[in-house]
Amino acid sequence: MTTATTTPAVRVAHDGPRARFGDLLAAEWLKMWSLRSTPWLYVITALAVVAFNAGTAYDHYKYWYEYDEHGRESFMANGSPLMDAFTGNAATVLVLAVAAIGAVSVTGEYGTGLIRTTFTAVSARRSVMAAKVLVLAAVTTVFGALVAAASFASTQAILSGRNASVSLGHPDALRIIVASALLAPVAALAGLAIGTVLRHTGGSIVGCVVVLLLLPIVLSSRRHLTAVLQHTLPYSAWERLTGTETQHAGELFPWGAGGAWTVYALWALVAGVLAVVAVHRRDQ
Repeated sequence: MTTATTTPAVRVAHDGPRARFGDLLAAEWLKMWSLRSTPWLYVITALAVVAFNAGTAYDHYKYWYEYDEHGRESFMANGSPLMDAFTGNAATVLVLAVAAIGAVSVTGEYGTGLIRTTFTAVSARRSVMAAKVLVLAAVTTVFGALVAAASFASTQAILSGRNASVSLGHPDALRIIVASALLAPVAALAGLAIGTVLRHTGGSIVGCVVVLLLLPIVLSSRRHLTAVLQHTLPYSAWERLTGTETQHAGELFPWGAGGAWTVYALWALVAGVLAVVAVHRRDQ
């Protein structure tokens, strides 16, 4: 008789080195720029924002002769050159574009199934999303700074032809540039959070429009409750930070610049945390 011996199945263990967080940052950087549409979208957005601001400044330059002496003095006294530096239309375009970029950065992966490959290679989902949050925040912060600086420089160069410009040393100039620059990462992270929760490109973009652009318009500033709710939105915070004291003089429920900066910080923090937590709690 022959005794048969069987070898127990051996479980293959993957003892390879775990992905470092720096590797995840590099991977997210490569994924961001792997699509040809991404740099073009940034370029088109930058040109559109600067064009809106420069166009407003050029209108004031072109029709400057229609202002009497009192009108020209009021133009400078009311801080109109600073309002031309970054207009409401430009802010709307910026918010819509970068929020869409933030949303698509995650919904695009869900749509193509790349997210499954990513989570299979790296099981630490929270680390993957944290890397995505940091890369998106860094890129959009630099983007916002470049666009805000270019807008300020171009608009003041146009207005300088009528001696109606202000310099960077103006007391409110730096605040307006920084507030306009930081609007980009705040909106991008909000779009990323909405995209992570909804996981659908069309629905996420609609959600970004409703939350970031429509709610500030719908909520009335003439009632205390709705005014408080309006003040919690990033677009309203941008308006508070970029507006002059003359503009805020007639507000029924005024609020300070410190509160607006706090809204910026909380939106960025909560959006980043929500994106990390949502992808960890839900299935692929």
